[in-house]
Amino acid sequence: MKKFKKWATYIAICVALFIIAAISYVSLALPNVGEPQNIKVDATPQRIARGKYLANHVAVCIDCHSTRKWDIFAAPIDTAVIGAGGEKFDSRISFPGEVYVPNITPANLKSWTDGELYRAITTGVKKDGSAIFPIMPWQSYSKMDPEDVYDIIAYIRTLQPHAASYPKRKLDFPLNLLVNTMPKKAEPGKRPAESDTLKYGAYLVTTAACAECHTKAEKGSPIPGMEFAGGNEYGMGNGATLRAANISPDKETGIGSWTKEQFISRFKQFDNSAMKPVAVKPGEFQTIMPWWRYSGMSETDLGAIYAYLKTVKPVKNKVNKFQVDATASINPK
Repeated sequence: MKKFKKWATYIAICVALFIIAAISYVSLALPNVGEPQNIKVDATPQRIARGKYLANHVAVCIDCHSTRKWDIFAAPIDTAVIGAGGEKFDSRISFPGEVYVPNITPANLKSWTDGELYRAITTGVKKDGSAIFPIMPWQSYSKMDPEDVYDIIAYIRTLQPHAASYPKRKLDFPLNLLVNTMPKKAEPGKRPAESDTLKYGAYLVTTAACAECHTKAEKGSPIPGMEFAGGNEYGMGNGATLRAANISPDKETGIGSWTKEQFISRFKQFDNSAMKPVAVKPGEFQTIMPWWRYSGMSETDLGAIYAYLKTVKPVKNKVNKFQVDATASINPK
Protein backbone atom coordinates (compact mmCIF):
# COMPACT_ATOMS: atom_id res chain seq x y z
CA MET A 1 0.00 0.00 0.00
CA LYS A 2 2.82 2.40 0.87
CA LYS A 3 4.47 1.67 -2.47
CA PHE A 4 1.18 2.33 -4.27
CA LYS A 5 0.74 5.67 -2.50
CA LYS A 6 4.33 6.57 -3.32
CA TRP A 7 3.86 5.87 -7.03
CA ALA A 8 0.48 7.64 -7.03
CA THR A 9 2.19 10.69 -5.55
CA TYR A 10 4.91 10.56 -8.21
CA ILE A 11 2.31 10.30 -10.99
CA ALA A 12 0.28 13.17 -9.56
CA ILE A 13 3.39 15.34 -9.38
CA CYS A 14 4.33 14.45 -12.97
CA VAL A 15 0.83 15.25 -14.20
CA ALA A 16 0.87 18.56 -12.35
CA LEU A 17 4.27 19.45 -13.79
CA PHE A 18 3.09 18.53 -17.28
CA ILE A 19 0.02 20.75 -16.91
CA ILE A 20 2.13 23.63 -15.59
CA ALA A 21 4.62 23.19 -18.45
CA ALA A 22 1.83 23.08 -21.03
CA ILE A 23 0.16 26.21 -19.64
CA SER A 24 3.52 27.99 -19.46
CA TYR A 25 4.31 27.06 -23.06
CA VAL A 26 0.92 28.22 -24.38
CA SER A 27 1.05 31.40 -22.29
CA LEU A 28 4.68 32.37 -22.83
CA ALA A 29 5.95 30.73 -26.04
CA LEU A 30 2.85 31.21 -28.18
CA PRO A 31 1.84 32.67 -30.50
CA ASN A 32 4.92 32.06 -32.61
CA VAL A 33 4.60 33.40 -36.15
CA GLY A 34 7.97 35.07 -36.41
CA GLU A 35 9.14 38.65 -36.12
CA PRO A 36 7.44 41.43 -38.12
CA GLN A 37 8.97 42.16 -41.50
CA ASN A 38 11.18 45.19 -41.99
CA ILE A 39 9.00 46.93 -44.56
CA LYS A 40 8.08 50.51 -45.36
CA VAL A 41 4.92 51.06 -47.38
CA ASP A 42 5.22 53.79 -49.99
CA ALA A 43 1.99 55.75 -49.47
CA THR A 44 1.35 56.86 -53.04
CA PRO A 45 -2.04 58.35 -54.02
CA GLN A 46 -2.76 55.21 -56.06
CA ARG A 47 -1.98 52.93 -53.13
CA ILE A 48 -4.10 54.97 -50.72
CA ALA A 49 -7.03 55.01 -53.14
CA ARG A 50 -6.88 51.25 -53.61
CA GLY A 51 -6.55 50.76 -49.86
CA LYS A 52 -9.58 52.96 -49.24
CA TYR A 53 -11.64 50.84 -51.61
CA LEU A 54 -10.52 47.56 -50.04
CA ALA A 55 -10.83 48.70 -46.41
CA ASN A 56 -14.26 50.22 -46.91
CA HIS A 57 -15.94 47.96 -49.46
CA VAL A 58 -14.22 44.54 -49.74
CA ALA A 59 -12.30 43.58 -46.60
CA VAL A 60 -14.55 46.10 -44.77
CA CYS A 61 -12.00 46.81 -42.02
CA ILE A 62 -13.69 50.16 -41.48
CA ASP A 63 -17.05 48.56 -40.77
CA CYS A 64 -15.74 46.52 -37.84
CA HIS A 65 -13.39 49.19 -36.53
CA SER A 66 -16.08 51.88 -36.33
CA THR A 67 -19.13 52.08 -34.09
CA ARG A 68 -22.34 51.09 -35.85
CA LYS A 69 -25.84 52.54 -35.54
CA TRP A 70 -27.85 49.52 -34.44
CA ASP A 71 -31.14 51.40 -34.48
CA ILE A 72 -30.92 51.57 -38.30
CA PHE A 73 -31.27 48.58 -40.63
CA ALA A 74 -27.91 46.95 -41.44
CA ALA A 75 -26.30 49.22 -38.84
CA PRO A 76 -24.36 51.78 -40.92
CA ILE A 77 -21.19 53.13 -39.30
CA ASP A 78 -20.93 56.40 -37.44
CA THR A 79 -18.93 58.38 -40.02
CA ALA A 80 -17.88 60.91 -37.37
CA VAL A 81 -15.50 58.37 -35.82
CA ILE A 82 -14.27 56.25 -38.72
CA GLY A 83 -11.80 53.63 -37.56
CA ALA A 84 -11.97 54.61 -33.88
CA GLY A 85 -13.27 51.20 -32.79
CA GLY A 86 -15.48 50.69 -29.76
CA GLU A 87 -17.88 47.91 -30.73
CA LYS A 88 -18.26 45.55 -27.78
CA PHE A 89 -18.55 41.75 -27.81
CA ASP A 90 -19.64 40.23 -24.51
CA SER A 91 -22.02 37.77 -22.83
CA ARG A 92 -25.00 39.88 -23.91
CA ILE A 93 -24.49 38.43 -27.39
CA SER A 94 -23.31 35.03 -26.12
CA PHE A 95 -19.63 35.90 -26.51
CA PRO A 96 -17.28 34.04 -24.09
CA GLY A 97 -15.72 37.09 -22.50
CA GLU A 98 -15.48 40.78 -23.23
CA VAL A 99 -13.68 42.27 -26.23
CA TYR A 100 -13.70 45.82 -27.55
CA VAL A 101 -12.80 46.37 -31.19
CA PRO A 102 -9.62 48.49 -31.18
CA ASN A 103 -8.96 51.93 -32.56
CA ILE A 104 -7.03 51.74 -35.86
CA THR A 105 -6.66 55.46 -36.48
CA PRO A 106 -3.14 56.99 -36.47
CA ALA A 107 -3.68 58.20 -32.89
CA ASN A 108 -3.51 54.59 -31.72
CA LEU A 109 -1.20 53.10 -34.36
CA LYS A 110 1.44 55.85 -34.56
CA SER A 111 4.01 53.66 -32.76
CA TRP A 112 3.32 50.63 -34.99
CA THR A 113 5.67 49.91 -37.87
CA ASP A 114 4.27 48.86 -41.25
CA GLY A 115 5.72 45.40 -40.62
CA GLU A 116 3.86 45.13 -37.31
CA LEU A 117 0.62 46.14 -39.00
CA TYR A 118 1.18 43.60 -41.77
CA ARG A 119 1.82 40.86 -39.21
CA ALA A 120 -1.32 41.79 -37.25
CA ILE A 121 -3.54 41.81 -40.34
CA THR A 122 -2.24 38.57 -41.82
CA THR A 123 -1.29 36.40 -38.82
CA GLY A 124 -3.37 37.64 -35.89
CA VAL A 125 -0.49 38.85 -33.70
CA LYS A 126 -0.35 42.33 -32.18
CA LYS A 127 2.60 44.66 -31.80
CA ASP A 128 3.22 43.33 -28.29
CA GLY A 129 3.24 39.72 -29.53
CA SER A 130 -0.17 38.78 -28.09
CA ALA A 131 -2.83 36.96 -30.11
CA ILE A 132 -5.77 38.68 -31.78
CA PHE A 133 -9.04 36.86 -31.16
CA PRO A 134 -10.34 35.81 -34.59
CA ILE A 135 -13.35 38.09 -34.58
CA MET A 136 -11.08 39.76 -37.11
CA PRO A 137 -10.79 37.27 -40.00
CA TRP A 138 -7.03 37.41 -40.30
CA GLN A 139 -7.14 33.79 -41.51
CA SER A 140 -8.69 35.14 -44.73
CA TYR A 141 -6.49 38.22 -44.88
CA SER A 142 -3.44 35.97 -44.58
CA LYS A 143 -4.14 34.77 -48.12
CA MET A 144 -4.33 38.25 -49.64
CA ASP A 145 -1.78 39.60 -52.07
CA PRO A 146 0.75 41.52 -49.92
CA GLU A 147 0.33 44.51 -52.24
CA ASP A 148 -3.36 44.72 -51.29
CA VAL A 149 -2.45 44.56 -47.60
CA TYR A 150 0.12 47.31 -48.13
CA ASP A 151 -2.61 49.40 -49.77
CA ILE A 152 -4.83 48.99 -46.71
CA ILE A 153 -1.95 49.97 -44.42
CA ALA A 154 -1.29 53.08 -46.51
CA TYR A 155 -4.97 54.05 -46.29
CA ILE A 156 -5.53 53.59 -42.56
CA ARG A 157 -2.48 55.77 -41.95
CA THR A 158 -4.54 58.61 -43.50
CA LEU A 159 -7.58 58.28 -41.23
CA GLN A 160 -8.49 61.17 -38.99
CA PRO A 161 -6.87 60.49 -35.61
CA HIS A 162 -9.19 59.74 -32.69
CA ALA A 163 -7.69 59.31 -29.24
CA ALA A 164 -10.09 56.57 -28.19
CA SER A 165 -9.00 53.72 -25.93
CA TYR A 166 -10.88 50.79 -24.44
CA PRO A 167 -10.52 48.26 -21.62
CA LYS A 168 -8.32 45.24 -22.19
CA ARG A 169 -10.09 42.11 -23.34
CA LYS A 170 -11.25 39.43 -20.95
CA LEU A 171 -11.70 35.92 -22.32
CA ASP A 172 -13.27 33.08 -20.38
CA PHE A 173 -11.11 30.09 -19.38
CA PRO A 174 -9.78 28.10 -21.24
CA LEU A 175 -10.25 30.41 -24.23
CA ASN A 176 -7.89 32.92 -22.64
CA LEU A 177 -5.15 30.31 -23.15
CA LEU A 178 -6.34 28.67 -26.35
CA VAL A 179 -6.37 32.02 -28.16
CA ASN A 180 -2.56 31.89 -28.14
CA THR A 181 -2.63 28.73 -30.27
CA MET A 182 -4.73 30.31 -33.02
CA PRO A 183 -2.36 32.65 -34.92
CA LYS A 184 -0.66 31.11 -37.95
CA LYS A 185 1.98 32.28 -40.38
CA ALA A 186 0.62 34.09 -43.43
CA GLU A 187 0.13 32.26 -46.72
CA PRO A 188 0.12 35.23 -49.11
CA GLY A 189 -1.45 34.82 -52.53
CA LYS A 190 -1.44 36.81 -55.73
CA ARG A 191 -4.40 38.88 -56.90
CA PRO A 192 -5.58 37.36 -60.21
CA ALA A 193 -6.33 39.48 -63.24
CA GLU A 194 -9.92 40.76 -63.41
CA SER A 195 -10.22 39.02 -66.78
CA ASP A 196 -9.82 35.65 -65.03
CA THR A 197 -13.31 36.00 -63.58
CA LEU A 198 -13.56 32.83 -61.50
CA LYS A 199 -10.12 33.06 -59.90
CA TYR A 200 -10.62 36.78 -59.33
CA GLY A 201 -14.03 36.12 -57.79
CA ALA A 202 -12.55 33.45 -55.50
CA TYR A 203 -9.87 35.93 -54.41
CA LEU A 204 -12.50 38.56 -53.58
CA VAL A 205 -14.63 36.05 -51.67
CA THR A 206 -11.59 35.21 -49.55
CA THR A 207 -10.66 38.87 -49.06
CA ALA A 208 -14.22 39.70 -48.03
CA ALA A 209 -14.19 36.67 -45.68
CA CYS A 210 -17.62 35.59 -46.94
CA ALA A 211 -17.11 32.02 -45.71
CA GLU A 212 -16.38 33.26 -42.18
CA CYS A 213 -20.00 34.26 -41.70
CA HIS A 214 -21.80 32.11 -44.26
CA THR A 215 -20.42 28.70 -43.23
CA LYS A 216 -21.90 27.09 -40.14
CA ALA A 217 -19.29 26.29 -37.52
CA GLU A 218 -19.05 24.28 -34.33
CA LYS A 219 -16.64 25.42 -31.62
CA GLY A 220 -15.08 27.82 -34.10
CA SER A 221 -14.41 25.21 -36.81
CA PRO A 222 -16.36 25.19 -40.11
CA ILE A 223 -18.52 22.09 -40.57
CA PRO A 224 -17.26 20.12 -43.59
CA GLY A 225 -19.76 20.07 -46.43
CA MET A 226 -21.56 23.22 -45.22
CA GLU A 227 -19.40 25.75 -47.06
CA PHE A 228 -21.42 28.91 -47.84
CA ALA A 229 -24.67 27.17 -46.78
CA GLY A 230 -25.38 29.65 -44.00
CA GLY A 231 -26.88 28.92 -40.61
CA ASN A 232 -24.10 30.38 -38.47
CA GLU A 233 -25.76 31.96 -35.44
CA TYR A 234 -25.12 35.43 -34.03
CA GLY A 235 -26.66 36.63 -30.81
CA MET A 236 -28.10 40.11 -31.21
CA GLY A 237 -28.74 40.56 -27.52
CA ASN A 238 -31.68 39.82 -25.23
CA GLY A 239 -32.98 36.75 -27.00
CA ALA A 240 -32.68 37.81 -30.64
CA THR A 241 -30.72 35.45 -32.89
CA LEU A 242 -29.53 36.16 -36.42
CA ARG A 243 -28.50 33.36 -38.78
CA ALA A 244 -26.33 33.87 -41.85
CA ALA A 245 -28.00 33.28 -45.20
CA ASN A 246 -27.29 30.35 -47.49
CA ILE A 247 -25.26 31.78 -50.39
CA SER A 248 -24.45 28.45 -52.01
CA PRO A 249 -26.00 27.96 -55.50
CA ASP A 250 -28.82 25.71 -54.21
CA LYS A 251 -31.92 26.75 -56.14
CA GLU A 252 -34.39 26.29 -53.30
CA THR A 253 -32.55 27.56 -50.24
CA GLY A 254 -29.55 29.47 -51.64
CA ILE A 255 -28.85 31.85 -54.53
CA GLY A 256 -29.11 29.25 -57.29
CA SER A 257 -32.14 30.93 -58.86
CA TRP A 258 -30.65 34.44 -58.68
CA THR A 259 -29.45 36.14 -61.84
CA LYS A 260 -26.23 38.11 -61.91
CA GLU A 261 -28.28 41.30 -62.20
CA GLN A 262 -30.34 40.42 -59.13
CA PHE A 263 -27.23 39.64 -57.11
CA ILE A 264 -25.54 42.94 -58.00
CA SER A 265 -28.77 44.89 -57.45
CA ARG A 266 -29.15 43.44 -53.95
CA PHE A 267 -25.88 45.10 -52.98
CA LYS A 268 -26.10 48.28 -55.02
CA GLN A 269 -29.52 49.28 -53.68
CA PHE A 270 -27.72 50.50 -50.57
CA ASP A 271 -25.47 52.66 -52.74
CA ASN A 272 -28.47 54.40 -54.25
CA SER A 273 -28.95 57.97 -53.01
CA ALA A 274 -32.69 57.29 -52.95
CA MET A 275 -32.15 54.55 -50.35
CA LYS A 276 -32.96 56.08 -47.00
CA PRO A 277 -31.91 54.59 -43.65
CA VAL A 278 -34.76 52.62 -42.08
CA ALA A 279 -35.21 52.68 -38.33
CA VAL A 280 -35.29 49.29 -36.59
CA LYS A 281 -37.14 48.85 -33.32
CA PRO A 282 -36.07 46.36 -30.65
CA GLY A 283 -37.17 42.87 -31.64
CA GLU A 284 -37.53 43.71 -35.35
CA PHE A 285 -35.40 42.06 -38.01
CA GLN A 286 -31.85 43.35 -37.98
CA THR A 287 -28.67 42.12 -39.66
CA ILE A 288 -24.93 42.36 -39.08
CA MET A 289 -24.34 42.12 -42.85
CA PRO A 290 -22.58 45.41 -43.70
CA TRP A 291 -24.72 46.20 -46.74
CA TRP A 292 -23.88 49.91 -46.58
CA ARG A 293 -20.16 49.12 -46.93
CA TYR A 294 -20.38 46.33 -49.52
CA SER A 295 -22.66 48.50 -51.64
CA GLY A 296 -19.61 50.53 -52.66
CA MET A 297 -18.03 47.52 -54.34
CA SER A 298 -17.74 47.83 -58.11
CA GLU A 299 -20.19 45.94 -60.31
CA THR A 300 -17.23 44.15 -61.87
CA ASP A 301 -16.14 42.84 -58.48
CA LEU A 302 -19.67 41.90 -57.44
CA GLY A 303 -20.15 40.12 -60.76
CA ALA A 304 -16.95 38.13 -60.22
CA ILE A 305 -18.08 37.13 -56.72
CA TYR A 306 -21.42 35.98 -58.15
CA ALA A 307 -19.68 33.98 -60.87
CA TYR A 308 -17.47 32.22 -58.33
CA LEU A 309 -20.30 31.46 -55.87
CA LYS A 310 -22.24 29.82 -58.70
CA THR A 311 -19.41 27.28 -59.01
CA VAL A 312 -19.30 26.13 -55.37
CA LYS A 313 -21.16 23.05 -54.18
CA PRO A 314 -24.93 23.64 -53.80
CA VAL A 315 -26.06 22.80 -50.28
CA LYS A 316 -29.73 22.52 -49.40
CA ASN A 317 -30.08 24.29 -46.07
CA LYS A 318 -33.15 26.34 -45.29
CA VAL A 319 -32.22 29.08 -42.83
CA ASN A 320 -34.53 30.86 -40.41
CA LYS A 321 -32.65 34.15 -40.63
CA PHE A 322 -34.01 35.92 -37.56
CA GLN A 323 -35.64 34.64 -34.41
CA VAL A 324 -36.69 36.30 -31.19
CA ASP A 325 -37.28 34.41 -27.97
CA ALA A 326 -40.83 35.41 -27.03
CA THR A 327 -39.95 35.17 -23.34
CA ALA A 328 -36.98 37.52 -23.61
CA SER A 329 -37.00 41.19 -22.71
CA ILE A 330 -35.85 42.88 -25.92
CA ASN A 331 -33.77 46.01 -25.65
CA PRO A 332 -31.69 47.85 -28.26
CA LYS A 333 -28.21 46.48 -28.92
